[in-house]
Amino acid sequence: MAEGTSSLDDQLSQRFIDLDPSGYFLIKLDADAGELVAEHYSNDVDERGRATDPETGEVLSCRGGGPRSPKTVFRGRTAKELGIALTEGDGGLPVSRLDHALYLGRELQKAEACLKAGLSYCQD
Repeated sequence: MAEGTSSLDDQLSQRFIDLDPSGYFLIKLDADAGELVAEHYSNDVDERGRATDPETGEVLSCRGGGPRSPKTVFRGRTAKELGIALTEGDGGLPVSRLDHALYLGRELQKAEACLKAGLSYCQD
């Protein structure tokens, strides 16, 4: 990435974004199965814009906290396959914001590149 665009991306990453009330995703690799995995977790958003546990009302920490179980687990061999499942699948869709869908698309592309190259993946 060119120097100027790296700085621009860093700057854009610092902007405020509204959370998706439909929930959030943890993206992982299952190298043995050759698949991308997207775990979908539900959340509520409080009056201050923070993600809260829908069962307890507690604010969800970005740095650990108690274990939570995903609401749904999506799997796919490519970013495109998984992205289509998240945005065009049957039933209620787990993504309700365009900025969230774009973010997931970028992350799934990075995860797919890591899977193909045999590298580990860390979600931004």
